[in-house]
Amino acid sequence: MDTRLLIGTNTGLFIAESDERRKDWRISGPHHAGWQVYTASGHGDEVMAALSSGVWGPTLQRSQDGGRSWEPMDTPAFPEGSPRKLRQVWSLANQDGTLHAGVAEAALFSRKGSGAWEMNEALESHPTRERWLPGAGGLCLHTILPDRDRTYIAISSVGVARSDDGGRSWELKNDGVVAADADLAAQFAESQACCTHKLVRDPANADLLFQQNHVGVFRSADGGNSWERIESGLPSFFGFGLVMHPKDSRTLYNCPIVSQEVHMVAEGRLSLYRTRDAGDHWESLDRGLPEQCFSNVLRDSLAIDAQDPAGLYVGTTGGEVFASSDEGESWSRLPASFARVTCVKVAS
Repeated sequence: MDTRLLIGTNTGLFIAESDERRKDWRISGPHHAGWQVYTASGHGDEVMAALSSGVWGPTLQRSQDGGRSWEPMDTPAFPEGSPRKLRQVWSLANQDGTLHAGVAEAALFSRKGSGAWEMNEALESHPTRERWLPGAGGLCLHTILPDRDRTYIAISSVGVARSDDGGRSWELKNDGVVAADADLAAQFAESQACCTHKLVRDPANADLLFQQNHVGVFRSADGGNSWERIESGLPSFFGFGLVMHPKDSRTLYNCPIVSQEVHMVAEGRLSLYRTRDAGDHWESLDRGLPEQCFSNVLRDSLAIDAQDPAGLYVGTTGGEVFASSDEGESWSRLPASFARVTCVKVAS
């Protein structure tokens, strides 16, 4: 089974392809040269990319031939007369023929098939919205996890929200997400000021969640109703990326960052950390990764495929992408120097 990576950067999209061994990579691009690419998705020959330009603004582009040619898609838009303008599409998720898009200003849009985009009014009119505050990257809805009627979303810096009725209502799920540091705890004391950086869910158990938060790494076994801290063995509680093993929900990977003030990998060396017991303990995986690294790893620049053994991929803001074909035990660098890597996605 071939593997295809979609690598988003500040200067366009790149597509990396390899066979099932995932040792030798062929790289094409840049597609959409000069555009920032913050998320992408691929299934079969279809590839979608969310682009942004300081000159031209945001747009969605789609290829139906694996990236050889592209066409613009309808892009979500705020209602006519709204003072807000679309600045960035942060996330895309498909569910049974419906495409969901999370955007800056913490809005959720959906479209069925080739229909028109519709904004989720329940989230738009949430009673706490007037107290929502942006994180450093803005007020961005960066994670969408749909599953039948229950859907989770994550917003920076609002936290986790859950809908149990197909998006007709939303409830914030931040109880227990508290910083160990007193000053940081005071900064994020409000229930709607909970800066989730990344959220993952067990596909077989919608109640089991994990998040990398601004104030730590947390686990919930009750659908987000309560959270507990899981950081034993990590060199730092701060970070952005988090992925779950596709066949073992107790195995997760993250990449610790120094702190909210210093956005570079912990201890000045690139290392992923793995837990095999749902976060009770973490171990370092760094064979083949640079011992001196002073880049950052962004929230969507850590990815995992569904092969056996699973492949892991990590991209840095220094423009390097590393791949592991043995679940993180060893790593090699893809044969290219990219611009700042903003996302790495595995196409299905």
